[in-house]
Amino acid sequence: MRRYVVFSHGKDSGPWGAKITAMAEVARAEGYEVESVDYRGIDDPRERVTHLLASCRELQGPMVLVGSSLGAHVCTQASSLLQAQGLFLLAPAFYMPGYEAFTPKPADCPITIVHGWNDDVVPADNSVRFAREYRATLHLLNSDHRLQDVIGQINYLLEYFLVSLDRPG
Repeated sequence: MRRYVVFSHGKDSGPWGAKITAMAEVARAEGYEVESVDYRGIDDPRERVTHLLASCRELQGPMVLVGSSLGAHVCTQASSLLQAQGLFLLAPAFYMPGYEAFTPKPADCPITIVHGWNDDVVPADNSVRFAREYRATLHLLNSDHRLQDVIGQINYLLEYFLVSLDRPG
């Protein structure tokens, strides 16, 4: 059976940036097909969710959603409709001022969040709050919003997350 890791990039990046390219290699090594949705030119989060749903329409098999910043918000919003097997979220744009009520409820699946202590775009406390509310695994790293300097650690955490999805109970 085919299984997928579907990546959703952040607001000001693209579908095959350094983080996604590196994580895609990890996913392939664990036996996943890889897709990365291109949201460039789509600023509205609701339109991004619609685009993600349309992009996944043809994928038949278990799906893990991986998103960064706004992409993490979009993945989480779509996770129930896509029946995600897992969510791996990087610096998710949750509980942003003026938009707290729009923070999505995730699917009932394993969730891991990676966030930088030095994030000046989305406070790390927002991920602490979300992790507490939904019992997600949370990794706080000594990095900023982009997490570029900890890609090796992110890859290790993603590999562990994917392997753990294969283990019973």
